[in-house]
Amino acid sequence: MDSLTQIVLGASVGEAVAGKRLGNKAMVWGGIAGTIPDLDVLLNPWLDTVEQLSFHRSITHSLLFAVVASPVLGWLLRRLYRHQHATFRDWALLFFLGFTTHALLDSCTTWGTQLLWPFSNYGVAFYNIFVVDPLYTLPFLVCVLAAAFYARRNSKRRFLNYAGLALSTVYLLFSFIAKASANNAFEESMQQQNISYSEYISKPTPLNTIFWSLTAKGEEGFYNGFYSLLDKEHAIDFEFVPQQAELLQPYRGNPKLEELLEITKGYFAVVPAEEGILIQDLRFGKFDGWREEGGQYVFVYHVWQNEQGELQVEEINNRPRVDKAYLQSYWRRIRGIKEKGA
Repeated sequence: MDSLTQIVLGASVGEAVAGKRLGNKAMVWGGIAGTIPDLDVLLNPWLDTVEQLSFHRSITHSLLFAVVASPVLGWLLRRLYRHQHATFRDWALLFFLGFTTHALLDSCTTWGTQLLWPFSNYGVAFYNIFVVDPLYTLPFLVCVLAAAFYARRNSKRRFLNYAGLALSTVYLLFSFIAKASANNAFEESMQQQNISYSEYISKPTPLNTIFWSLTAKGEEGFYNGFYSLLDKEHAIDFEFVPQQAELLQPYRGNPKLEELLEITKGYFAVVPAEEGILIQDLRFGKFDGWREEGGQYVFVYHVWQNEQGELQVEEINNRPRVDKAYLQSYWRRIRGIKEKGA
């Protein structure tokens, strides 16, 4: 999730653990705990593209990191605030829950989180919430900010903090229900159209849990479709994308390429480029694929060999132009109003 959301979640967890003893210090250090896992991006200048992709959400997002780092930081903070009433256990638990809730919330998004690093580098992903969702964050933020204005032993402070945790948790539960409903519509429509698939990924489109996108793995490629819970019918138009894995042949066996393909979990398609190839990460789909004119895949990787025969990988981020017309069109589509031909 985005940094603000993780700070709010960490602050709320910190308050729940040690708010009575530390007051707003618990929120501050909880917010810091909620931020620490994402500091792995500070190493990006020393990593190439594939290394950045594989390193993010690995070590600092693992359960092992939470187990090892929490007591160390707890001991340091206990010494720093030795005149406070918070115990070593309070501080260690604050960091442990700050780290683990961060990692678990990230696991709800599309990218995936290596919870079991170093025993497994598999990115756990539940695909039930977009990385930025104001309906999750804003009510939570309001409750936590309001709680901070009350004295640390005031019952209203605890009520507001737990209300924020409850609202955010209920919204996450709703996202799973919404996902199940969208999955039913996708499966029904693919069955009606005799589309054969082995597995699929469904995920919410940006900023909401009403409008969903699907990528289904077929025999020779993938089917992409969109569905809003507010659509009046389950008739979904699917776009077929051939995988064209044969275009990878000149580069197969290169560790960098194999690692990139592993990151996509097999959800990729290849197209030729003027130099080399383009690998499209289909897990994220197209943010504007629901429009009549279609769109581009969000994450694409340009792969080629330089004059020395070394494999080069460059990330290409495709974003739609988010202007007034786009937002109005997007809002209509969320409400179940389709563009002509879409």
